[in-house]
Amino acid sequence: MPVSQPVSQPVSQPAAPIAPPPGPTAVLADFTASLRHDAIPLRVRERVKDILLDTLASAIAGRAGDEIAQIGALAAALGRSDEATLIAGGGSSLAGAALCNAYLVTAVTVCDVHRPTLFHTTPQVVPPALAIAEREGRSGNELLTAIAAGLEVSVRVARAMDYPAFRRRGWHSPGVVGPFGGAAAAGSLLRLDAGRQCNAFALAGSQSAGTFAHWGTPTIKFHQARGSLSGLMAALLAAEGFRASAEILAHPDGGLFNAYADGGLPQEITDGLGEAWKLEELALRRWPAGSSLQAMITALFALVEGHGVQASGVERVRIGLSKTVYDMHGTLPWSDRFKALLSAPYIASIILHDRCCWLDQFLPARHADPAVDAFTRNRVQVEPDPSLAGNAAAVEITMADGRVLRETRTEALGDPGNPLGRAQIVGKLQEAAAGWFDPATTARLAAMVDRLEDLADVRELMALFRAGQR
Repeated sequence: MPVSQPVSQPVSQPAAPIAPPPGPTAVLADFTASLRHDAIPLRVRERVKDILLDTLASAIAGRAGDEIAQIGALAAALGRSDEATLIAGGGSSLAGAALCNAYLVTAVTVCDVHRPTLFHTTPQVVPPALAIAEREGRSGNELLTAIAAGLEVSVRVARAMDYPAFRRRGWHSPGVVGPFGGAAAAGSLLRLDAGRQCNAFALAGSQSAGTFAHWGTPTIKFHQARGSLSGLMAALLAAEGFRASAEILAHPDGGLFNAYADGGLPQEITDGLGEAWKLEELALRRWPAGSSLQAMITALFALVEGHGVQASGVERVRIGLSKTVYDMHGTLPWSDRFKALLSAPYIASIILHDRCCWLDQFLPARHADPAVDAFTRNRVQVEPDPSLAGNAAAVEITMADGRVLRETRTEALGDPGNPLGRAQIVGKLQEAAAGWFDPATTARLAAMVDRLEDLADVRELMALFRAGQR
């Protein structure tokens, strides 16, 4: 009998490996490298213009900062070229402009804030963007796109850090997260592909640092200036082909989500990226003062303007703040300008005395004035209020005639739910530029940002800061 032949069985082939999804760093790199002006919704483009104009106003106001000469000396020590413009006037190296302009933006505490993560984004994003755009002769469209990328990356990384866990370890968002925003903005203008942009983010993460140990000192603001420079260096080095980790955020061994928090919230990077624009969560400050005190200031001005309140007619002021805000601002002395900018009792007192809150209110002549000092110590009581959360403030003013006036605000003027409009930002710019720019130059600056899409070369914008001073 013939021997039966075995039936041949098909040889099973090993399943093709399934590539893991890209990590959050690569996702952000692809988003940044591929973002184009036309893909940004019109409302977002207009908001980016608002933020840019507010940042320039903040930087012009920052010329009055106490440490500007020291930061300028550091910038000069880093390089003495003249290829990038300083918003305070004159020229500097790329590194010097990134450093100095960032410090100008934050110098008198009047720049933006992302309230959920206590993160000031613009000092790290806008200065390196301006420096690269000026050097490369980029258009207004390209600048707008780069700033949008930098802001969006910043807010998403800050959210993904899981702020409560991050803050418990003492980290300060601008110093840790800021370099990512600068790397995104500069990388966009350098036209990095996704691979090199990923390297730029990894290099940015390698420079992430800054803690709340410095609260109440100028070093807390230096975190923003150094973050701007770190982002610039990361993008420039990546442009040269320098390699770094493919995943700096979620890496199990030393990724920032694990090192700086408790694993982070990676979904905050990817959810709705390119569709839901998180940069719209940014708040703009109308007044130079601690960002967490803006709701208190809003409430005080509502009483001052609504009831004609003046310090001479006030018997007592009681201000309730959340415990978090009270711990930061309720007991700080007002012995120098920076501490006065962060002191809830002093700010309440000076608003009632001057019915104004701008730079003159924080000069030594005001915070050391015996009458103001005595009123602040004896008539203003700031206390934690367990019924309040976040940055909410409850103000109660007892007048000498027996009237009791009350105002509670959960949002500040400038918050996303009560935003500053373009006209209000122009007003802030005019206030900041008074005595430095002539009115025609201030108007030209505002118009140039308003029509940023028409700007063929960002050098035209930056030339205003070299030639516009009185």
